[in-house]
Amino acid sequence: MKNLFKSLTAAAVFMGSAAYADTTLKLVEVITSPERTVVLQGLVDQFEADNPGVTVEIVSLPWGSAFEKLATMVAGGDIPDVVEMPDTWQALYAGSGQLISLADHVADWEHGSTLTDKTVAMGSQAGDLYMIPYGFYLRAMFYNKRVLEEAGVENPPATMAEFQAAAAAVSELDGKSGYCLRGGPGGTNGWIMFAAAMNGTNEFFTEDGQSRINEPGSVEGIQFMMDLYQNGHAPRDSVNWGFNEIVAGFYSGTCAFLDQDPDALIAISERMSADDFAVIPMPVGPSGKAFPTIGFSGWSIFNSTEHEEEAFDLVAALSSPESNATWAKRVGVIPIHVGADQDPHFQTEQFKGWFEELNGEQYVPTTMPTYLEKWGYFTSTVLLESSQEALLGQRTAQDIADEWAEMLNAEYAKWQESQ
Repeated sequence: MKNLFKSLTAAAVFMGSAAYADTTLKLVEVITSPERTVVLQGLVDQFEADNPGVTVEIVSLPWGSAFEKLATMVAGGDIPDVVEMPDTWQALYAGSGQLISLADHVADWEHGSTLTDKTVAMGSQAGDLYMIPYGFYLRAMFYNKRVLEEAGVENPPATMAEFQAAAAAVSELDGKSGYCLRGGPGGTNGWIMFAAAMNGTNEFFTEDGQSRINEPGSVEGIQFMMDLYQNGHAPRDSVNWGFNEIVAGFYSGTCAFLDQDPDALIAISERMSADDFAVIPMPVGPSGKAFPTIGFSGWSIFNSTEHEEEAFDLVAALSSPESNATWAKRVGVIPIHVGADQDPHFQTEQFKGWFEELNGEQYVPTTMPTYLEKWGYFTSTVLLESSQEALLGQRTAQDIADEWAEMLNAEYAKWQESQ
């Protein structure tokens, strides 16, 4: 009997090992670049080394077509186990019941208790956790120390009024402008942040479903942006600038201020001495508050997976404090664990502004209403075209604010009807 028991046990172990050895996990990344893929592959290689018999297949989708390609994969049954989930897609996949709840997994995970409150809140939909964010793209203000000193600006601006005055002072210098304005593609954040700062709230809609973008305070914020450009405090060609142009404008010394996420730090740090620039929180408005926009992505698991435990083991490995610190430093995001700001890498002046925003009560991170069906069209087409017309003096701040509000009101009404 003992020999029979030993034989059965050995067979069970062998069968378990064979099943484990056959485990292949498919991981889809969607915000791809050569650097990011190299970093991800390194973390996956370590996971595979720590989990003999588990193979991870990385599928890289180009960001420009990632949404459509992932949707096609899912519709066709070629569903990954783990996916890099942008914040703008989370409601779609979680709301349609396609993602596994991670709440119980995280509760049992040794590092679950060190996830920051914002990390858990951002990864949740309708009170359940469907994603572990891997970091945050939070807007803060870069400033050029040497240019401010040359312009006679003693302290970096803390308020919108001080920011306006500093931008004007810098623009008096030969060949310099105050602000790297993003007037071209992707410029939505600036308009939204300045409107919210001057209006004293980041609520997009009132209780009765009306957009707040054309309230007097918001219009004042839109006019603030227009004044920066029309008064010569931003480069003339910045009406067409996108991400690459504003970052280059900053590290070349063309302009002294740039509001951007930590991912801009990579290119800037390669071209500027750490002694020449720093990052501060977004300036507060008359209410004493600022509303920096925040975006994020993270790791989710599709509920079609046949390897839920192994899939979470992978997510946990990618999300551990050590792995997340590596990812944050190499990719350019704010890390997700309590105490990460004590890492010497994140205690520099270059990261100070972002952590102050995350911890200060006067800074209220703003998430865009990506649940609106035509939000993408609004930002990429409607806001882009009308804001450029306003910068060029062809339309008034009130005019474009009313146009934005009309479309947003209609979209919000449609969204409410669908709930």
